[in-house]
Amino acid sequence: MNAWTPVIVAFLCNWCSYAGADLAGTGRQQYPPNIRIIRVPCSGRVNPMFIIKALVDGADGVMVSGCHPGDCHYLAGNLYARRRFAVLKKLLVTAGVEPDRVHFTWVSASEGTRFAEVVRGVTEAVTALGPNKMTGGGAGEL
Repeated sequence: MNAWTPVIVAFLCNWCSYAGADLAGTGRQQYPPNIRIIRVPCSGRVNPMFIIKALVDGADGVMVSGCHPGDCHYLAGNLYARRRFAVLKKLLVTAGVEPDRVHFTWVSASEGTRFAEVVRGVTEAVTALGPNKMTGGGAGEL
């Protein structure tokens, strides 16, 4: 029997976090392979419904990562994302979703090691929670 491993959907901004993930890969940084990366132009473009849909469709966790405050290529997109994320997280907790299923972080293009550390931390937090019980279709669909 195979051991369960979580499926984590990661929305990464193109300019910083995705480049940080790329640097982690080219630098051969070790991190869990259970994230599914979706590259977005800016973390500010991540609609909260994308996060909810990922959880309903079978993701065990969701990570949104953008540029550090003050470094956004679209000036304030990451700040909009942070505000939206704070409200969404409260809504999800009210709806009964464990707060450690969703994570928001900053990773720059030069932080490949930090990206690997963040992925390890998110994976550990989601693994401790166990499988997502609110799925509509199961992780097999992702």
